[in-house]
Amino acid sequence: MLVIPPTFRRARRAALLSTAALGAFALTTLPATATSTPAQIATSKTNGVAYLKTLQAADGSYAGTGLSNEWAFSAFAAAGTAAVDVTPGGDASKNARAVYRDLLATSAWPSPSPVVTDYERATLNAYAAGIDPARVSASRNLIADIYRFWQTAEPGYFGPPANFNGTVFAALALNGAKTQAGGPRVPQALRDAMVNRIRANQHNDGGWNYSKAEGDPDQLATAGDIDMTGAAMAALCVSGVPHTDGDIVQAKAFLKSKLVANTGAFNAMFGVNTNSNGWAVSGLNACGINPQTGDFLTAQGKTPVDFLISQQFNPGGGFKYLPSDTAPSAYASIDGVRAVAGGGFTASPPAPATSGAPRWAAQGSFTSGTATRLALTVDDGTGNLKVCSVTLTPTGTTSTLGAVLDAATSGATPSGCVTSVSPASGTGPVTAVNGKANSGSGTWKVSIDGSAFASPARNTAVGVGDTIAMRWGA
Repeated sequence: MLVIPPTFRRARRAALLSTAALGAFALTTLPATATSTPAQIATSKTNGVAYLKTLQAADGSYAGTGLSNEWAFSAFAAAGTAAVDVTPGGDASKNARAVYRDLLATSAWPSPSPVVTDYERATLNAYAAGIDPARVSASRNLIADIYRFWQTAEPGYFGPPANFNGTVFAALALNGAKTQAGGPRVPQALRDAMVNRIRANQHNDGGWNYSKAEGDPDQLATAGDIDMTGAAMAALCVSGVPHTDGDIVQAKAFLKSKLVANTGAFNAMFGVNTNSNGWAVSGLNACGINPQTGDFLTAQGKTPVDFLISQQFNPGGGFKYLPSDTAPSAYASIDGVRAVAGGGFTASPPAPATSGAPRWAAQGSFTSGTATRLALTVDDGTGNLKVCSVTLTPTGTTSTLGAVLDAATSGATPSGCVTSVSPASGTGPVTAVNGKANSGSGTWKVSIDGSAFASPARNTAVGVGDTIAMRWGA
């Protein structure tokens, strides 16, 4: 593989080949063998949050059109700070959440030639900021934006399969960014497809890397990467894989083999650094594996959390990238705060301290005449899962399942998600999709935003941002 210098690696991380997941493991109550105490961790979080607040621009922004600091939202949430409470000079009209939402809603974002990781990064950080990623605005649905990159030729991958990180972050985003009620947003069949691809890309040493290795013995035999191993572990765990699973156990052993005894750092591919350690710790956090005990407490009494805290400047709160650095790095500080705070690659948004501020910011209904996208999966029960983003121009504040399926026949990306629907009009029950009809106990059912599957009808209500799953079976 190419040898990438650390300076380029930092920029690549910022663009998002970055951060992972959920299920954060709380580090507030630690056994006596842990060397960083709850009080030290609390101080690190407090000072770290204070530093991250200094990264906010005068207009309230953390993100822009290029590389930016939007991963701060995942770090804030992990540390218990609501993005809506982060304001420049106390100006609530420029709070970080509102400014970020406005950016994501613009037609110019992210760029004329977007890639799947743009939308995955935004989904993870919007969720952490308290913005429903499927309901950013009347026209912006980040979940549907991700669905557009489903690879029909290699199901389970999102974006070019050679860029394996796009699939890892798809799993992190689609499974980590839950509904406002806290439930899964996407169907099990889609979760399973992504999990299978992540498993197939695990290297022989138990780690993962950014590029595709599946089916290539030479690539599978190459060394895993600390950063991507943390992200891939987290992606599996937020997809429902338990930490006792064999692939997670192998990944844990890989990370353990990279520990530096006298500091608790992980010896990453590009040397010891805060970002790599932050990703690895976030992966452990997401899987409910305490990074301060057991396999991650070295013989010299050091842990990865010890190393991260040793990289922090206090009372300033910023983290340096390399141990030899003499100034803090924004990206290292974001990764450091999130990991020390016990976070994965996103976190549920905390309740705001600002009086009257809601926990969630979300579009409440369609805007008639404004084109939007909806996320749709069609599972015919034979393993032939179809995933697509459907372009729909609603004629009212709500729509119907029939209108979505009809739109999918000509306005879906990737195409071919829906080729036919029966009946083709009216309001009655949907009896056939893609030529497969109800038969005996095998019938079509629909789930809206993770709800229980139920019999579908053309007039089944669909709202803005709803994630729709069609499934045939008993």
